[in-house]
Amino acid sequence: QVQLVESGGGLVQPGGSLRLSCAASGSLFRIYIMGWYRQTPGKQRELVATITSGGNTNYADSVKGRFTISKDNAKNAMYLQMNSLKPVDTAVYYCNARASSVTVYWGQGTQVTVSS
Repeated sequence: QVQLVESGGGLVQPGGSLRLSCAASGSLFRIYIMGWYRQTPGKQRELVATITSGGNTNYADSVKGRFTISKDNAKNAMYLQMNSLKPVDTAVYYCNARASSVTVYWGQGTQVTVSS
């Protein structure tokens, strides 16, 4: 089992920045990719960014150049640095870890609100 706990969400003005953190614990040796997803009411959860165990990253087109995903293996943590935030970035952000095609873990989510 893997446990994921997000933190760092909050209210920020347009153009501002936030850094989300995901603390991971449990059987992490099986995890080969982690990522951030987001969801707004009435919409499907969407991919924001992923990072593999080897450090390869992938971003949704909507956040390229503004968001940066990273991880610290020593701390069992993953981060999402979000810059130049826009109101459309408002969502609940979820941490995700995948151990196989069918074994997926989720955190409880953290709310990010971009508003003046």
